[in-house]
Amino acid sequence: MKVSVRVPATSANLGPGFDCFGLALPVYNTITIEELVDPNEEIQINVFSDEFDVTEFHIPTDKTNIVYSAVDLLFTYIGQSPQSMRINIYSDIPLASGFGSSAAVIAGGLIATNELLGSPADTDTLIAIGTEIEGHPDNLAAAVLGGFVLSSQESDGSVTTRKIPWPEEWKITMCHPDFELPTKISRSVLPEMVSLKDAAYNARRTAMMVDAIINKDETLFKLAMQDKLHQPYRTKLVPGLDEIIKNLHHKDNVLGTALSGAGPGIIVVTKDANTDEIRNIVADTWARYSVNVSTKTVNVEADGAKIL
Repeated sequence: MKVSVRVPATSANLGPGFDCFGLALPVYNTITIEELVDPNEEIQINVFSDEFDVTEFHIPTDKTNIVYSAVDLLFTYIGQSPQSMRINIYSDIPLASGFGSSAAVIAGGLIATNELLGSPADTDTLIAIGTEIEGHPDNLAAAVLGGFVLSSQESDGSVTTRKIPWPEEWKITMCHPDFELPTKISRSVLPEMVSLKDAAYNARRTAMMVDAIINKDETLFKLAMQDKLHQPYRTKLVPGLDEIIKNLHHKDNVLGTALSGAGPGIIVVTKDANTDEIRNIVADTWARYSVNVSTKTVNVEADGAKIL
């Protein structure tokens, strides 16, 4: 028996919602887990992509692979040991890009394994198990649930989530520069402590953003999509980021621009589908830093992970 799960890309933070806002986007990874007949066979892990050369990233194909780590945790949760299996990872989400590639494969591995085992774990439990590996639930919760998701990991390891309908007319332009930025490096530049003033600034913006999304308030959303907790520190790792945000700020159909997760990718939220000017501004700005960029304007993925 085998199970395949398609999981969307995600963008976390959206400016002020550090480690708690996540948005699902229609680029996908597919995880297939197959039980092997011979229980003595070794675990097999294969990685494929039509979008990039997987050999450049040295992705582990042994038990150190994060998909296997997720599978192993789920087996531990139900009091069993992993059986012989083949794990195939088909990746269209670029790695180290800020679009949730690791969250997608973790979610896919957990959901596929859970289905093979007869669904002993509910969705909340799967998100909590995945968060134990990811370290924060924002990408993972959005990948599983789809849409715009608020999430918080509690002191007992559980994860609280709330899904809020995203305005259908608000589009996302995904901008992926041709360089990678590992999350570990992007997090290393963040301070361990921030000022009360900056914390209060972000608290106000996160509240504003939730209200703006619920009420489709474009003016409030433009004000809300600002941050003082992570983007100012990560700017030096993403050349041109400040310029792109500044150059797009006064465009009529742009509701906001933000680093996507830990970067280096960015997202631009727009009211209208005509985004040629936006793409040109992003491309021209990054070109001055000898950075090429691929852009794609999409609707938000409303449904999240799906068993195929």
